[in-house]
Amino acid sequence: MWTFYLSLTVLLLILTILPKIQHSHWIFRVPEFGKIQITFFTVFTFILGFFVKDSAYFWYFQGLLILMFIHHSIILIKYTPLYPVKKFSQKYKSSDKVHFISANVYQFNTEYDRFIQLIEKCKPQMFLTMESNGDWEKALRKLEKEYPFQHKVTLENTYGMHFYSKLKIESSQTHYFVADDIPSIEAHLKTEDGFSFVFFGVHPPPPSPTEEETSKERDGDLLSAAKRITEIKKPVIVVGDFNNVAWSKSSILFRKTSHLIDPRIGRSFVSTFHAKYRLLRFPIDLMFHSEEIFIEDLKTLENFGSDHLPVFCEFFIDYEQEEEQEERIDYATAEEKAEAEEMIEEGKEEDGERDAVVTEG
Repeated sequence: MWTFYLSLTVLLLILTILPKIQHSHWIFRVPEFGKIQITFFTVFTFILGFFVKDSAYFWYFQGLLILMFIHHSIILIKYTPLYPVKKFSQKYKSSDKVHFISANVYQFNTEYDRFIQLIEKCKPQMFLTMESNGDWEKALRKLEKEYPFQHKVTLENTYGMHFYSKLKIESSQTHYFVADDIPSIEAHLKTEDGFSFVFFGVHPPPPSPTEEETSKERDGDLLSAAKRITEIKKPVIVVGDFNNVAWSKSSILFRKTSHLIDPRIGRSFVSTFHAKYRLLRFPIDLMFHSEEIFIEDLKTLENFGSDHLPVFCEFFIDYEQEEEQEERIDYATAEEKAEAEEMIEEGKEEDGERDAVVTEG
């Protein structure tokens, strides 16, 4: 048992150190996803140590586990209700509440009716699907009467994206920031009570042994979106399967570069993947918003057969209170801006291997 305890301690140390090495290979980036699980196993290993102690170095290893726990906890506590964040309430000059669902439907999931039933049950004003191909587009046609405004990017390479809205889409466009088969959707909408805002949907490829070898395309795509967002002079909300976690360096750089707020801070992790394995669930479907947008509710919904849980969000727009929320924005330094530009260029140079079959409407 001592060997098991020692092996666990060394493994946890390796998984803690790897993300600190700023290399884009998936080996260094993937451990970032499991920080919650690593923290849990650090506590488990610490407790296990008292049952198997069999060395004069026992307290050195226990001390190391305590340090690792403190390190992870300092980062993770920001994404819990224990972290103090000022709460705001809707006022008479605020917009009406707007709610949407964002869902990676998993292209090979054929349980279309379960997702449609979810939409009909929750009745969001907007919803975004990712990994939606031609079959998904066909299945979702029955919702088009209820959601007359749409922006569709149909792909068969697991990067298709569809946006449906009851609110009027005044204009929309598809961006291909780093590759011609990785789309992002920028939709300019107006609420029924006259508030304009921009909905930005993203889904960059993940660094993993089965997909992209590095995080270069992911990071380049996200930071390109951040750069575009700074040019928009309206309230903005960015949603999607980021294939990233909020505490990673590239996510923080995205937040600083885009001048947006992470609503998970002071709220919860909102873990979405993998939908079928609760203990191995990571918060990779992220969301960021500008200071004019105030989040009322942010949570996951029931599984509909995908490998991701859908995310439900309710928010309102308020120009009167935005100055009070602006203090939550962190701005990138000149060095960080230069780093972001470098990562964008690296993302464009990377050549991901995906089948590109694109239709758009």
